[in-house]
Amino acid sequence: MLAKSWIIAAAAFLTAGTVAVGTADAAEFVKPDALRVCADPNLLPFSNDKLEGFENKIAAMIGEELGVPVVYTWWPQTIGFVRSTLRARKCDIVMGAASGEGLMQNTNPYYRSVYSLVYREGAGLQAKSVGDPALRDLRFGIVTKTPGATVVTMNKITRLEPYELDIDTRQDNPARRAIEDVGTGKTDATVIWGPIAGYFASLQPTKLAVVPLVDEKGTRLDFSITMGVRGEEPEWKHWLNDFIARRQGDIDAVLAQYHVPLLSSNGKLQSASVAQ
Repeated sequence: MLAKSWIIAAAAFLTAGTVAVGTADAAEFVKPDALRVCADPNLLPFSNDKLEGFENKIAAMIGEELGVPVVYTWWPQTIGFVRSTLRARKCDIVMGAASGEGLMQNTNPYYRSVYSLVYREGAGLQAKSVGDPALRDLRFGIVTKTPGATVVTMNKITRLEPYELDIDTRQDNPARRAIEDVGTGKTDATVIWGPIAGYFASLQPTKLAVVPLVDEKGTRLDFSITMGVRGEEPEWKHWLNDFIARRQGDIDAVLAQYHVPLLSSNGKLQSASVAQ
């Protein structure tokens, strides 16, 4: 996750490999008396304790289908998040986990996104890649230990403004600050995980271009995102897989409201619903 560290950093080494399960398997699932969600109280656009994030909206859709209330266990999504929430059985689902994440059992992916280049529209740039020579001497914000930081340094960009990844999200959101700093002119550009880039760019008073880096070479920048459950609960996973298959159109509509750049299963840009 992003400070969801297993998406923003470790996900560079993960691969998608889940298989869809039909409704016959999902029929074995015993409905709970509540949907207990593990979430960060201050990590928009994903979640917050005001229920304003897209993960909050999708969790509400699941609760509605189950006919049960949605109950949250709030915990900062940093080191120890899964151990302190899902594995401690304080809750039963993490709404956003990279496909292949080893700490949890993954559902089928419900969206795929990509790191995106962000710069001011009025800066006279038309860059579609971090390797564009026009970017070489610009000042870049980078969130350390992320694929975005990797692709910037691989292209020999040396004027860097670093933001720490491993922080308490109750106090700070470094990816949000990186985008805000582009808007104010403190930096010229940044490369940020697509859902964060699209959402916070749309909120800036200065118009920002958000360029999904679908064709970037040298390091992986696109990741499939699943829901995470405990490994010993296959019926729960199967029910969620069926939910995702049936409600994918509704899920995509929620993600579009938050300007999430979406990729198809073959890695092509499916949705350009980003701030431009």
